[in-house]
Amino acid sequence: MISRLPDASAGLGLRRVLLDALQALPAEAPPPFDFLECAPENWIGVGGKFGAAFDALAARHPIACHGLSLSLGGTAPLDETFLARVRRFLERYQVPLYSEHLSYCADDGQLYDLLPIPFTEEAVRHVAARIRQVQDLLGRRIAVENVSYYAAPYQAMPEAEFVNAVLAEADCDLLLDVNNVFVNAINHGYDAHGFLARMPGARIVGYHVAGHYDEAEDLKVDTHGAPVKDQVWALLAETYRLHGVRPTLLERDFNFPPLPVLLDEVAAIRRLQREALAAAPQAAHG
Repeated sequence: MISRLPDASAGLGLRRVLLDALQALPAEAPPPFDFLECAPENWIGVGGKFGAAFDALAARHPIACHGLSLSLGGTAPLDETFLARVRRFLERYQVPLYSEHLSYCADDGQLYDLLPIPFTEEAVRHVAARIRQVQDLLGRRIAVENVSYYAAPYQAMPEAEFVNAVLAEADCDLLLDVNNVFVNAINHGYDAHGFLARMPGARIVGYHVAGHYDEAEDLKVDTHGAPVKDQVWALLAETYRLHGVRPTLLERDFNFPPLPVLLDEVAAIRRLQREALAAAPQAAHG
């Protein structure tokens, strides 16, 4: 039986550039994070020095997984061979949470970007069917993440309504990316607080926070290459008040500071979780 992550837990995105620093953390001291998260695509079949380092970290810390390449919104058939490899990876490392993006990223080959899906009833049925197929092939529920987007294809319904419809039709969970909510609200002119309030709290299994780039007052770019902004920390605190504390991950993909600086941001997640639980103990459900 795979254990679930505690609701009051804070994680760090596992990147190869961090391996040496993570391995150097003293094993006898309490870990400064509660779990690590990786993209399984980046680690399946990896051996040698990197594979050994991953195995050593996985022996010490729970591993969550956040996929990059299923292309749930795409039209090409799902790669069942790849999904079988993902299933073996998830089972080998007893991964408690596997998530993917509510987007597409392939069209006769990988596009190396997460592209938005039209917000239509047809798209709801199409994506939900693919999510159900993934869940059947993996033998587990998955979570899908709301993505940041800059061009908006045809929108017959608001984004919040689309997300809710997909989750209900697929009967899957939600990984709520708070930074993406902030970025999209600025870029597309909607109310971030209203969007959060419309998310189905019972389906939320985790949160992401990350830094973004301020291109202009009305244009934010979701880079994962900077510290988390104060407005996003405030939005995370509000999300805890609205939907309760859940496992929360700090994402960083480049412009890495020294590990202690990243761990300060993980500590900020823990602090907000403690404050939310102290203010409303009933927010926790596990």
